[in-house]
Amino acid sequence: MDTVTHGTFIWLEAVCAERNVARRYTVALSRDLFGASIVEFTWGRIGTKGQGRAISFAAEDEAAHFARQLLRRRASAPKRIGVPYREVSWWP
Repeated sequence: MDTVTHGTFIWLEAVCAERNVARRYTVALSRDLFGASIVEFTWGRIGTKGQGRAISFAAEDEAAHFARQLLRRRASAPKRIGVPYREVSWWP
């Protein structure tokens, strides 16, 4: 997941029945009609609508850096929630 470019979509899930954890997290990079880079990310319990945000960046490298920061935070999940996120799907 080191290469994060436009058109990338990443779906992560953290599931543990013993801890009652069923979380999902998605990150998508795209461009809008004006050429700005957009990072859309959603999170929530699996099976619910959840929440989401979209952030616009003028430069593609800024958007990719922000997306990598989001993914680094998800990588620290075992320390925070006791369950690692696993990659369900990824489209470069």
